[in-house]
Amino acid sequence: MALTPTDSRHAQQIQAGIAGRNRGHQFEHTLADTINNLTNKTVHPLTNDGHIFTGNPATILLQYIVNEIKTPITDVRAFWLGGLATSGLGDALLTDNGTPITGSKSDILLQLTTNNGIKTVGVSIKTCNKSTPTNDQMYFTTARAFCQLLKSNGIEVNSIAEKGLSMFCGDAGNRPIDLLTPTELSCRISDPNRYFWEELPLEAQKSWNSIFQEHQDEITLLLFQKAYKDDPYPPDFLLHQTVRYENFTNCNIALFTMQEIVKLSRKHCGFVFSEYKIKKGTYKNDPNTHLAPRFGFIQFQRGGQKQHPTQLQFNLKAGYFKHI
Repeated sequence: MALTPTDSRHAQQIQAGIAGRNRGHQFEHTLADTINNLTNKTVHPLTNDGHIFTGNPATILLQYIVNEIKTPITDVRAFWLGGLATSGLGDALLTDNGTPITGSKSDILLQLTTNNGIKTVGVSIKTCNKSTPTNDQMYFTTARAFCQLLKSNGIEVNSIAEKGLSMFCGDAGNRPIDLLTPTELSCRISDPNRYFWEELPLEAQKSWNSIFQEHQDEITLLLFQKAYKDDPYPPDFLLHQTVRYENFTNCNIALFTMQEIVKLSRKHCGFVFSEYKIKKGTYKNDPNTHLAPRFGFIQFQRGGQKQHPTQLQFNLKAGYFKHI
């Protein structure tokens, strides 16, 4: 759904977001087209067993996949799915029950012909069009929807934890402006529309500490693979265009299987916090030091955008691939 700008600055932010998304879609589409137009589709394994590469992302991706599936590819067909959910653009594919696919966490889908038959794999694409790496949005949802995602995948979330996350996001009925007395509110220098992590009830903090410590791998994988209801093609691989490139065939990329990125993320760190202060915006005079929750390569925060301020936003740490 198109956003409605509230002022000229907001309109510029919306257009910048659309332009960035379109550049990402262009990379996905170019990648799929390049794979389909390869003159030689017989692919053999890489000799480099690392995760960072420079060259043609189409051939490197296929070689990386061969390394993982342990059998040569003799033919491949690529489908672009990345634009379906955001702009209605992409290849028309049907699920097994015949319904059209309208969105998938796999930005491109590869149908591989191997010596062992046909194999289908999904690839999640992350892009960066700056000269230095930036953080990349993984998941944009609500506190309630995130809790439901965990619960529907076997991770228990109690009512105290769910209310605490609603306080963190600033959902109506769970804000300082809703819960504090007028006197208490007049003494509050921080944003009256949300609670910061360190302000959550101790029981809620303890619950989330336990959830992320016990289920970090499962939650990381869910954020990489889940977004759309009944998505038939959750991604098996992650390809990240790390910085801006001049020539598509000489592009710097990072590549991982989903199992690899989950393992490396946990190895990087567990559930921790970094401190920060509000330095801009309406509440830039807030003197308090706040806590930003992190786990592995993933950071999350209240979105705060004008259109959807209470959304919960999960991002990949900028340059995470340099920490492996």
